[in-house]
Amino acid sequence: MKKIILVSNSSWSMIKFRLGLMKELISKGYKITIIAPYDKHVEEIKLLGCSYQNIDMDNKGINPLKDLKLLFKLKNMYKKLNPDLIIHYTIKPNIYGTIAAKLAMVKSIAVVTGLGYIFINDTIVSKIGKVLYKFSFQFSRRVLFINHDDKKEFIENNLVNSKKVMVLPGEGVNTDFFDDQNFKDKRVSIKFLLIARMLFDKGIKEYVEAANMLKEKYPDAEFGLVGYLDVDNPRAISKEQMIAWQKDCNIVFYGSTDDVKSFISRSDCIVLPSYREGISMSLMESASMSKALIATNVPGCKELIENGVNGFLCNVKDSIDLAVKMELMLNLSNDERKRMGQAGRKKMIKEFDEKIVINKYFKIIEEEII
Repeated sequence: MKKIILVSNSSWSMIKFRLGLMKELISKGYKITIIAPYDKHVEEIKLLGCSYQNIDMDNKGINPLKDLKLLFKLKNMYKKLNPDLIIHYTIKPNIYGTIAAKLAMVKSIAVVTGLGYIFINDTIVSKIGKVLYKFSFQFSRRVLFINHDDKKEFIENNLVNSKKVMVLPGEGVNTDFFDDQNFKDKRVSIKFLLIARMLFDKGIKEYVEAANMLKEKYPDAEFGLVGYLDVDNPRAISKEQMIAWQKDCNIVFYGSTDDVKSFISRSDCIVLPSYREGISMSLMESASMSKALIATNVPGCKELIENGVNGFLCNVKDSIDLAVKMELMLNLSNDERKRMGQAGRKKMIKEFDEKIVINKYFKIIEEEII
């Protein structure tokens, strides 16, 4: 039985983004081990039939001692488990896991799920991060990206050999689960919803400002937020800030949820004014459920929207332009919004269905270990 290890910075992300891949690998007879920090989703991972190994990981910033400890702990785990292939996700596993795999003499693949703080913010940490990427990626068998802009950025910065890269259509969306169930309720108002971790880089501030601009003219419109608050991130929005926004602005914060589907179903338009994404899962899930979209014209969002067809693109860090696009959505008829949503679902099925992504993974895996 061939053995594959998947490594990420959270167990939650393995369930959220790679559930279909894990199921398919197990069904094809692979022995799968997940290495990630422990959280409540570990039991779900085990129930799938995966083995699980806990690892402590400081996801943000660079602490040489902690990062070296992570590297050598991963190396020891890899030597003990002796897999046929390791697939790394997110920044720390991509960098230190790839080096650890080289030291353990195991083949590995890196999946860049987004550029994150290393590229969005120009700091000393980001400069060091780029140097580490360049060093580690010389040891990876392949480097997979989930949008073309990220691939281009890495190649132009000379961080990766262009011969070993390829682009996946995101991490894929389960279009069977996220279906257009045509949820009906008695609302006559239009409901906007933003689903993301509560970070400034997700455009939360711009969304709140846009809602404020529209509330007087459209008093019945609803503006909601769903996602984790006060997360471990230098760009995190505090609880105090969210309380102030709810008090002074026309928004409702629902907190985090394990049932995002029900929130999407009760909304008319999903908004994400993010500064940059890998490929937004919340937009894919919402489009798959035939919801119209509004998002920024940036990598990771623009790929999912054909402007005026299944939604609207707005300028990044521009709450005024966001408000303009939201007003356009408010002034559409129900039938026009429905047509937008249907166009979005067709796009997801054709271009971003997880079956497409999983097939690409299997082609790569078979080339590497069979």
